[in-house]
Order: sequence, then C-alpha cells, then structure tokens
Amino acid sequence: MHGLPSLSLPSRLETPDPVLSSPPSSFPNAKSLFIARRRAIFLGSSALVADFWFGSLGSASVSAAIAGQLQAEELEQEEDRTVRLFEMTSPSVVSIKDFELAKTPSSSTSVEEDDDDAKLEGTGSGFVWDTFGHIVTNYHVVAKLATDTSGLQRCKIFLVDGLGNSLTREGKIVGFDPAYDLAVLKVDVEGYELKPAVFGTSKDLLVGQSCFAIGNPYGYENTLTTGVVSGLGREIPSPSGRAIKGAIQTDAAINAGNSGGPLVDSHGHVIGVNTATFTRKGSGQSSGVNFAIPIDTVVRSVPYLIVYGMPYTDRF
Repeated sequence: MHGLPSLSLPSRLETPDPVLSSPPSSFPNAKSLFIARRRAIFLGSSALVADFWFGSLGSASVSAAIAGQLQAEELEQEEDRTVRLFEMTSPSVVSIKDFELAKTPSSSTSVEEDDDDAKLEGTGSGFVWDTFGHIVTNYHVVAKLATDTSGLQRCKIFLVDGLGNSLTREGKIVGFDPAYDLAVLKVDVEGYELKPAVFGTSKDLLVGQSCFAIGNPYGYENTLTTGVVSGLGREIPSPSGRAIKGAIQTDAAINAGNSGGPLVDSHGHVIGVNTATFTRKGSGQSSGVNFAIPIDTVVRSVPYLIVYGMPYTDRF
C-alpha cells in the first residue's frame, strides 16, 4: 500500500555499474567543573550587588542577563563534550567498501592491485574489536564476500591506528552469523597498533538517554549523528529471516553506509551495532525510526565467530 513504512538494512550503498578510553569522569573534567562553579558564585554575587544598588527592577534585568549567560555556557560545555566524544571514539570506527573483480584473480591478487578492474558494489561501517585486527560489522554489509564462490569478491577497509595514521587493508572473513546480522573481518595490522572500541552494556539503558551513531552514510566517512534511545526490547528481522530480539530503537540518523558502525552512549562506550531503519516506501530515506543490535548480544556472539567461524548454536 502506498505510503506504508518498510524496514530496510541500510548498510550497503549500491552504485549503478561508491573510544573512549578515558573514564566517565572526564565528561566534564574537574577543571571545567571548577570554572563553572566559580562563575556561578561570581555571577550570583553580582546579582546580589545589583539587587542592593538598583532595586528589584534592576535585579530582574541583571538576573535575566546572568541566566542567559549561564545557559549559553552550559550549551557550549555540552558541545565541547560531544566534540571530545567524537574525537576519542571515531579512531575505532572503520569504513568498509565491497568490490567485485572483473576477471578471475590469481591466488595472490588483492583489491589494491586491481582497483582499475574492480567494481564498487557497496559501502558500510564497522569498528575495531581488538588490537589483533578483528573488525565487527553487520553480516549484510559483507554478505557477498561471505558467500562468494567465484573468488571475485573483495573487501577493502579504511581505518586509522592509535597514532592517527591512515591505513587501507583488505578484509578477510573470519566468521559470520546471519541470524544476528553480525560478521567479523580480519585485517593485517603488523607494525601498527589499533585503538579498539570501548564496550558498554545495553541491559541498563533508559529511554530518553543520549546516544550517538558514527559511520559512513552514503560514503561520507566519519559522520556523527546524535539522538536519544527511543525504545528498548524491539524485534527486527535478520538476514536469516528470524527475529533479532532486544534491539535498541533510536532517532539518531542511520542511513545507507551507516550499518555495522557503533551506537555509543554519552561516555563513548559502544551500546549497539547500527543495523536497520524504517523508510517510507519508495523514498529510501530514514524516517527517524532506527535500530541497533544490543552490545550485550554482540559481546556474547563475536568471540565464537572469531574462534570457530560460526555461532555457538551451529557448532553441533
């Protein structure tokens, strides 16, 4: 029916033929709190002086000006916290591009060697799991690579190390779980030290708390969108057809290329993996009803994918 919303998995941007390691106390830090408290004492004293010399009318005007200044300073501090959060968490986020080679490769052929012959099929996001080069993303971001039988599929990952050096590496499939829309890639990072994401928990989330999505919508790398936790305990479909339970709903914008990237809380801790959005039929645009796989589910699943290449339930 025309106008009805549909649920889409927005990670792959199809083309025609493109952490926080500091403790929560750093937001804000002790110095900024001291300065804010000192300003409040000074401004409060100023209001008392104004009331003494100018009477109630003058005091009201001065108090309004002081309130406006305090509100502006509070907004500035909030913006500073968001800027610091992005600066500290974005090095753990990667950009993923899927390619198909135009010819049968040799066993040693990499996508870097065949860029001229490779066709870009889609883009997505992911985040660094550990210092060994494991990258977590959505299964549907790399589904073609995971199920490739032709040997023509390639995956290129763009990331930075802990010192800010930009790296481009080919990603190899380690394991995947379509039932939870999760996959693990591995990149060679010998000689470099990556900055793994810091993981939080999803069991204690509250509707209304702030959250932030970092990813690569429509190929625009290192994009930050902000919002709140809009709902908890949602069910969304997975690529295997079964329901993913306990999903996090958020109004932080998630679009094509975002999926596989982290949803983080106000401390920069990963609380979910961005994976799906409702779009109005025919528009392809996010409606503001977006979903993330809870990090508690991810933390249970990923170690099995790394060690066994498959979910725990499929080992027997």
